Amino acid sequence: MGRRQRWRRVGFIPRVNYFKPEEMIPTAIEEVNLLVDEAESIRLKDLEGLQQEECAQRMNVSRATFSRILDSARRKIADAILNGKALRIEGGNFEMAVRRFKCLNGHEWEIPFEKMISDPPEACPKCETMSIMPIFPEGSRWYGFRWRGPAWRNRR
Repeated sequence: MGRRQRWRRVGFIPRVNYFKPEEMIPTAIEEVNLLVDEAESIRLKDLEGLQQEECAQRMNVSRATFSRILDSARRKIADAILNGKALRIEGGNFEMAVRRFKCLNGHEWEIPFEKMISDPPEACPKCETMSIMPIFPEGSRWYGFRWRGPAWRNRR
């Protein structure tokens, strides 16, 4: 019996989650499913240009695991582009690294990614109320995620 897979930390969900070749008929097209954590690996390494060690730390995985996630993502993207397949971004084993919060009194604030990992907020910094909740990015789709930390527990 294998070890349980760790949740991968994701800081961004793409607004557009489906891409297809222009000339293809939607019903006759094959799809490639790119997991959200794989899309995050591409964003961190190829778009932001971070080193693999830092990418792995941000995603809360080992460097070897990050390398496997990145290789899988690149393979899927190459397959979709070179073989004329649609690319759908959804699913995976991840948790959101929420950085934006709101209290019941209407105050909103953002927390740097690094602080969110080490010390998630427990109260509003302006009015100190414990009734706070994360703000989801507008237009995002959420698949397979989970929330952790005091901010989510206080929402109930």
